[in-house]
Amino acid sequence: MGYRRFHMADFNTVPRRDYLLAVVSGILLALSFPRPGLSICAWFAFVPLFLALGKNEPRIAFRLGFVCGLTAYGGILYWVNIVMTTYGKLPLAVSFCLYLLLSAYVALYVGVVAYLINRGERAGIPAVVTFPFLWVGLEFIRAFVLTGFPWASLGHSQYRTLPLIQISDITGVYGVSFLIALANVIIYKIIKGLVRKEPVAYPARSASIFLVLMALTIGYGFFRLNQAEQGESLKVALVQGNIPQDVKWDPAFQESTVGIYERLTRKACAGGGTLVVWPESALPFYFQTEEQYAARVKALAAETKSCLVVGSPAFEKKDERIRYLNSAFLLSPAGEVLGRSDKMHLVPFGEYVPLQRLLPFVNKLVAGIGDFSPGLKAVPLNTGKGEIGVLICFEGIFPELARDYVRAGSRLLVNITNDAWFGRSSAPYQHLSMTVFRAVENRVPLVRAANTGISSVIDSKGHIRGMTPLFKETFLSGEVQYGTRRTVYNRMGDFFAWSCLALSVGIVVRIFRKKVDE
Repeated sequence: MGYRRFHMADFNTVPRRDYLLAVVSGILLALSFPRPGLSICAWFAFVPLFLALGKNEPRIAFRLGFVCGLTAYGGILYWVNIVMTTYGKLPLAVSFCLYLLLSAYVALYVGVVAYLINRGERAGIPAVVTFPFLWVGLEFIRAFVLTGFPWASLGHSQYRTLPLIQISDITGVYGVSFLIALANVIIYKIIKGLVRKEPVAYPARSASIFLVLMALTIGYGFFRLNQAEQGESLKVALVQGNIPQDVKWDPAFQESTVGIYERLTRKACAGGGTLVVWPESALPFYFQTEEQYAARVKALAAETKSCLVVGSPAFEKKDERIRYLNSAFLLSPAGEVLGRSDKMHLVPFGEYVPLQRLLPFVNKLVAGIGDFSPGLKAVPLNTGKGEIGVLICFEGIFPELARDYVRAGSRLLVNITNDAWFGRSSAPYQHLSMTVFRAVENRVPLVRAANTGISSVIDSKGHIRGMTPLFKETFLSGEVQYGTRRTVYNRMGDFFAWSCLALSVGIVVRIFRKKVDE
C-alpha cells in the first residue's frame, strides 16, 4: 500500500474531527480509572483514536496519539497540581507547567504506539497484531525508565473485575492490559467493516482468538476465586490518624499525634493478638533517638499484647557518613524492636533530588527530615507467626518490589503510606487500585494503612474487604490468611511483559525494514 509524501501543509489539512476523536479517546481512557472508575470504557477507549488515524500520515498519527495521551493522562494526573501547589508551595504557573510536562512524557508513549501501528498497517502488519504487543511493551518500559512510573497502567482500570484480574498471578497486570488492547482493535475492525463498509483483514479470526483468550481468562479467574484460602488466620488493625500534612512535622504537635495513635490503637485491639499497622511516618520524629515517645510506643505494644508496625524516619552511620531512611519498625507484643524495613524506591524530587551534583539549584518538592537514601534490599519482618513485607508509600505500585518481598519469605504484604499529599482527589483511589494487583500477583493478602485514607484490607484474590473514608480519624479491623502458595508470576516475574517487549522489537524491525513506497 503506497502513500503520498508528507508536507508541512498537511498540518493544516488534518480534519478537526480527527483531533476531536483523539480527545474523545483520551477522555474515555481517563474515565476508566478511579475516579469515576468506569472500567468498561477502557475496552473501547482507543476506538475513536483508531478511526482518527485512518489514512493519515505516520507523523500525523503520532500527533493524534500524543493528543489522546495528553488528554488521558492530563485527566488522570490532575492531582499533581495539588501536591505541588498546596504542599510543595510552588506557584500555580510553575506547577501547571510541570504537570503538563509529566502528562506529556506519558503521552509520548501513546504517540509512539500510534505512529508504529500506522507504519505497521502501511507495511502490511495489521493493528490487531501490533497494538497489543506494542502497548504492553511500552507500558513495561515506562515502569523502569527515569526511575519508573507504572501509574495507571491499562490493566489497573479493571481492579474490581476479579474474575478477569486473576491471571495476574501468571502475567502480572500486563496480561490484563494485553486483553484490553486486543479488544479495542477488534471492536474498531468490526465498526470499520460494518459502518464504513470497508474490507477488514481477518475480523472473524481475530475475534475468535480474543473470545477464546477471554474464555480461558475468565474460566481461570473463577477457578482461582473458588479455591479456599488455607493459610493461618491473623487479626489486623489499621490505624488512620488523619494528621493534617501542614502540622505533621511541627514539633508542637508531636504529643497530640502520639496521643491520637495511642487512643485509636487501644480501641482497635482490645482483645490482643493483633497486628497493628500505623501509616508511613506516623511518628514525625526519629524513633531511634526520641526516647520519651519511643518508650510510650513500646509500652503500647506490650499493653495491647500485639505486634506493632510503625512508620518513622531512621538513620544509620556507614563509613563515617549518615544515611537517612524512610522506614518501618516492627515491635513485638513485649514491646521489643524486632526489625526495621527501609524504603528502597524513593520519590524523585520528593525524598531526594536526582543528579543533585548536576542540579544544585533544584530543591526537593516537599519538606522533610532530610534527603533520604534508598534501602539496600527487601528485608521481611518476622512477627513470630509469619514474615511480612512492608511496602512504603508508592512502593506499592511497583510489582517487582512486592515480588522480592514474597520471594524472600513474606506471607503478608503491608503497605504504609501518607496520601495526605493528594488532598480530596482521585489519587488515593488510583493508588489503592494498583495495590490490589500486588496481592493477586503473589497470592498473599495486603493490608494498607494510610494517614488520611484510604486504609484497606485486601485478600489474596483481590477482594477489598474493608475501606476507610478519606480524611477521617478512624481504624479498620479485619482478618487475613497468610499466603501459602508460590505463583507463576512470583517465580518467573514479568516474563509475559518481556515477551511482548521482544515481539515489539521484532515488529519495529520489520516495519522499518519493509520497503514502503513513499
